[in-house]
Amino acid sequence: MRIVLIGTAYPLRGGIAHYIGLLWKYLSRRHEVLVVTFSRQYPRIFFPGTSQDEQGDPGITLPSERWIDSVNPFSWLKTAWRLRRRRPDVLVFKYWMPFFAPAYGTIAALTRFRRPTRVVFICDNVVPHERRLFDRALTRFAFAFADGFIVQSRAVERELLALKPDARYELVPHPVYEIFGREMDRASAREALRARYPSIALDPSERILLFFGYVRDYKGLDILLDAMPSILARTPVRLLVVGEFYTGEQGYREQAERLGIAGNVLFHASYVPNEEVALFFSAADVLTLPYKSATQSGIVQIAYNFHRPVIATDVGGLAETVLDGRTGAVVPPNDPQSLADAVCRFYEEGLFETWRANVAVEKKRYSWDKLTEAIERLAENPPSRNRTGVGEPWVKTS
Repeated sequence: MRIVLIGTAYPLRGGIAHYIGLLWKYLSRRHEVLVVTFSRQYPRIFFPGTSQDEQGDPGITLPSERWIDSVNPFSWLKTAWRLRRRRPDVLVFKYWMPFFAPAYGTIAALTRFRRPTRVVFICDNVVPHERRLFDRALTRFAFAFADGFIVQSRAVERELLALKPDARYELVPHPVYEIFGREMDRASAREALRARYPSIALDPSERILLFFGYVRDYKGLDILLDAMPSILARTPVRLLVVGEFYTGEQGYREQAERLGIAGNVLFHASYVPNEEVALFFSAADVLTLPYKSATQSGIVQIAYNFHRPVIATDVGGLAETVLDGRTGAVVPPNDPQSLADAVCRFYEEGLFETWRANVAVEKKRYSWDKLTEAIERLAENPPSRNRTGVGEPWVKTS
């Protein structure tokens, strides 16, 4: 089949770019795959980070066409015209926020008009974490031109069916991010971090919690900081906070000072290049995800790649991938004491090796092959009816 992947991709950076890169790698084994990404993903005024482009080793270098300007409708029309000329069998959109819905819906509608091209959306979210007035209307517009959907958690499945009850979809767990290399010995990783970042001086015998990824309010770093005094009352531990801050960095630092835990919290407030991700995860004992809300989190799949257990809150689909008592612990959201108790139990009962071994087994479920097979099924099997009123019945052309 001729497949077009549309979403954030190299030379842009971030988890979605990594996802598209790995999906391209696996789909390309059996299909002709074109990747289309953004010439401008976000207007600079709306982007809270330092850069939208990959600065280090991309992990997977893939050819991509930077055709889509997210805020320029003429680029959407030109992209659709270019795609129509290539006559793809299927368009696969990576969808995570309604901001991109006008562009995606326009490209999908025009590319498939009076053509047998199928359209599949891979949904990270249907309803975004930080909701706005027109989110549902925009998402309905984009989804009106879809023949099928991939959802990666029950939480997203529920959101999809609430918005589009007749949706044709497949539930496939988010695959493991294997782009960042292999697990390192903990002592070696800590020594390498010390050499690379002298301010991150971790002793080999220390107990290290990891909070990793872009910092936004819904991710609950404040809840984790509130839990730290209770944790420290029972066991010595240091918290390593790693990632670019998209909301008030200074406020979190002041919170740590106010709680008297500043000496036990290390902030590495910058984007981590791909080649350094292994250092941070391998240096840590356990990943903490104190989310206040979520659908799913690709950070779990990074942790599993490095055989690291996860302590997470019971929101969205996190409890589907973090198996309570086996690959980590699941606690109520917005509850610092429950979070503290889970961390202390992890150390007091010496659960690292047991949970680490369970992660090594569990991560085999999260396969890129399963995802590519689901896309193939949605692309090849005709729907019972043409829901969108555009395009023609599906005809496989390759």
